[in-house]
Amino acid sequence: MSPPRSLQQLIEKAKASGAMRIAVVDAEQEVVIETLREAHELGLSEPRLIGAPEAIQRIAVQVGWPVKDDWIVAAAGDAEAAMVAAELVREDKADAIMKGRLHTDTLMHVLLDKEHGLRVPGRRVSHVFVVETPSYPKLLGVTDAAINITPDLNAKAEILQNAVELFTLIGIDRPKVAVLSAVETVNPAIVSTMDAACLTLMARRGQLQGSIVDGPLAFDNAISAVAAKEKGIVSEVAGDADILLVPDLVSGNILAKNLGYLAGGVSAGVVVGLSAPVVLTSRADTLAARLSSLALASLMFHGRPKLSKRLLSPEAHPCCAPQSEAACGPLPK
Repeated sequence: MSPPRSLQQLIEKAKASGAMRIAVVDAEQEVVIETLREAHELGLSEPRLIGAPEAIQRIAVQVGWPVKDDWIVAAAGDAEAAMVAAELVREDKADAIMKGRLHTDTLMHVLLDKEHGLRVPGRRVSHVFVVETPSYPKLLGVTDAAINITPDLNAKAEILQNAVELFTLIGIDRPKVAVLSAVETVNPAIVSTMDAACLTLMARRGQLQGSIVDGPLAFDNAISAVAAKEKGIVSEVAGDADILLVPDLVSGNILAKNLGYLAGGVSAGVVVGLSAPVVLTSRADTLAARLSSLALASLMFHGRPKLSKRLLSPEAHPCCAPQSEAACGPLPK
């Protein structure tokens, strides 16, 4: 089967996989209810709407969706709703989580809790955007633009491996990863070029699994074969990247939003590294982006048991100069 090249193909593939049980945290929002109605009608999800029951039912009536009482799980306040979602996953009553109207840091604080959250021992948590743009012939991953703020080499290796795992799950075998920096040459004064060179060598020596990695590459070289040729870059990845590993959260966030607002792209996004997929929607997300994110989470949930153990085993996650998540940036309090 050919790899998906559009978000609509991801949705169609997820529909064929069957519905997942999605716990929606703070579901009392019209755009959230409309998204879940559409996803349910498409066969993508079976909802677990967490929040104030009366408010959820009132909004459901407004959008013309008959919500069953057993789809609603009562919770008072943002923190309690997040805790209920985590508990539903731990008790195998939900397969994935979707952010509703609460703030991201409130949700992630609960999910990252070592005792009551969804942490997986030995796994770093990161986020991956999957972007479809009219100017690029295939889906393009951007990571990490939402969770890890200033990752070091070891953190980048784990973030890279998480993204490769996700792309493998959605049907892209041995994705090509471009490790981005401002230039395509190694410069000791630019730390991201040094990290990129190390990651490239780590991949060639088997420390990173299931992908083809090259860097440092500037953005133009990563996505344009013409630019790469003009600069004399000979690379399997240059001009044909599947995943862009960014130097830090700020550059990644700017890049992801540029692809949406200036390049006409639509982005799906999911948190990886937890025991269940987590969809972090933005208030500005379109319905297409929200449905695509749910499809991404569904493929992640349904495909994970089939993923090669070499990508999921702790041994596949490299250790070089360990940096704690707290050192990458402040965790939510």
